[in-house]
Amino acid sequence: MGLPVIIQIENIYYPILAIVGVPANLVTIVILSRGSYGLSKCITRYLVAMAVADLFVLIYEVILYEIKDAYFPYSFLNYTPICRLNLALNLVAMDSSVWLTVAFTFDRFVAICYQKLRTKYCTERTAAVVIAVVCFLSVLENVPIYFMFEPREIIDNVPWSCYVKSSFYAIPIWAVFLWLETILTPFFPFVSILLLNALTIRHILLANRVRRGLRGSNNDPEMENRRKSIILLLAISGSFILLWMVNFLFFVCVQFTDVRFFETTYDAPFTIMELSGYMLRCLSSCTNTFIYAVSQSKFREELKKVIKRPLTLITNLIK
Repeated sequence: MGLPVIIQIENIYYPILAIVGVPANLVTIVILSRGSYGLSKCITRYLVAMAVADLFVLIYEVILYEIKDAYFPYSFLNYTPICRLNLALNLVAMDSSVWLTVAFTFDRFVAICYQKLRTKYCTERTAAVVIAVVCFLSVLENVPIYFMFEPREIIDNVPWSCYVKSSFYAIPIWAVFLWLETILTPFFPFVSILLLNALTIRHILLANRVRRGLRGSNNDPEMENRRKSIILLLAISGSFILLWMVNFLFFVCVQFTDVRFFETTYDAPFTIMELSGYMLRCLSSCTNTFIYAVSQSKFREELKKVIKRPLTLITNLIK
């Protein structure tokens, strides 16, 4: 009997995602870190931190979990203690990525809507502090994750793989933890990003209307800068919302129905929904590079330079 269709899709999807996503994030980190992209140091810090978090998501979830399970099921990485650690680190990276997106959205909200506060809050130092706090809290939040798994099977007295403990759904403290996890990621980020974007767009539309009335022209450099800022902001946060939607809905189902995580009946609708949600949220970890390339001309120029450099070196070596 062949593998379930959803597993066959995963076995093709995740390697392609790793092949595309890891280099994309590495290139993004290189370009942004060089500081030649034309963005402020504050924005650059957030974007670099988001790219690093996304890179770790691809490493821990896509490579060390999904691809490892598909192609190396009995490697040492599948030993239960290592599997638990990998899952915990994966969620640390995932939460960091999500909350850095929220932090970036809030930073742009302040920069656009509150000019007086902008000079104090939208600084490189503040960005560094916010990033450090987000990463620390993500680690702290996911410490219990290590203890919520048990071995999926015992082979020659060796525990292999990870499976959510049955007590996770029965003991009140775990139920509270699951509620907090759902609220913190992804419910609150969803609401925060939608609200902040709505307020930011409203402010920009009102400001543009006023400036257009005063200047009597659409050729306003300030309006053009705001337009570019809002395109970047909406592209990043909109991509996050769309790609996390299925995973968000599955978390809601777990809270209000008898659905559980990591069920093994792969033809069950909720299992397909869960696995599809994981695939889409992993995709969100490599989309920002393409968003920058499409929406930002300076990024495209830097990307071309980065791509051409190794090609030029290879050509010179051949000659």
